[in-house]
Amino acid sequence: MTTQKIHRIAFLSLMAAETLAVLKSLVPDGFEILFPQSNDRAEHLRMLESAEYIFVGATSIDADLIKSAPHLKMIQKWGIGVEKIDLEAARENNIMVAITSGANSLPVAEHTIMLMLASLRRLPLAHNSVTEGQWIAPKLRTICNQLEGKTVGLFGFGNIAQAVAKRLAGFDVRILYCSRNPIDAAIECDLGVTRVDFETLLAQSDILSLHAALNASTKNIIDATSLGKMKPSAILINTARGALIDEVALVEALQTGRLCGAGLDTFCIEPIEKDHPLLSMDQVVLTPHSGASVSEVVAKIGAHAMNNMQRFEQGLPLDPSDIIVMPRSIAVIP
Repeated sequence: MTTQKIHRIAFLSLMAAETLAVLKSLVPDGFEILFPQSNDRAEHLRMLESAEYIFVGATSIDADLIKSAPHLKMIQKWGIGVEKIDLEAARENNIMVAITSGANSLPVAEHTIMLMLASLRRLPLAHNSVTEGQWIAPKLRTICNQLEGKTVGLFGFGNIAQAVAKRLAGFDVRILYCSRNPIDAAIECDLGVTRVDFETLLAQSDILSLHAALNASTKNIIDATSLGKMKPSAILINTARGALIDEVALVEALQTGRLCGAGLDTFCIEPIEKDHPLLSMDQVVLTPHSGASVSEVVAKIGAHAMNNMQRFEQGLPLDPSDIIVMPRSIAVIP
């Protein structure tokens, strides 16, 4: 009798027990998933001694980790951002790298709009005033704004930004977008969006929302120069990656009134430092990189990722939109 080989998945990110239980329930036949007890590198290295698959959230996967895994075939990302994975090392070692394209678009889009509304209506200030026994409705009337009639600029126009545009339709706003490549004219018409260059996006947006991938060309794309071209009444929203923004320049713009407010879900260093100036600003709304953190999406992302790993093991093609690094031995869906 032949014993079935078990393919081990090393899940190298700490998550809540409830999330891990869902993931464990989704593991395909013939696979086993290993969970770490800490963020300790030595523990990760031990897990990689027998792992064929890495499943990872925010943990960095560097060249040394990749090279230390003698049986590694594939790195599967939870979500879509791969800036913490050494892609060149993956290529050199013929390792597949895949994402869960589109799996978290809707919750992040909802979170983005929440940050827009919360920033416009100064939600932290309003909430804290009530809990502290104050009643500042007259003051809020002078500093809050509505979303209707505003120009919303979207920097980057992938799945999340398009979902944001779709959900903004009922707010009677003007929507601009900036991306390297235009989308199909029919989609532009359907979503009611207009493509503009970056300078126009900065100058005309009442709300500028960031949805671009982090790479060499987008790092610190919102710096002192960019902020200086925005309206002083504008609000900056970021549910993408913290390093898209020069945080020192952002703090200065907020402190001097050069920018009205911000809604931020991502930061250059996470968790954000306890003494960061953004923490003391009541015109800023902060969330802990939780744009996709809803219960409904856990099973969706988990199933998507497990399906990718199972298909890879079976030699079946993956969806091209999921593939970041293509090894030399796998097909893609036409």
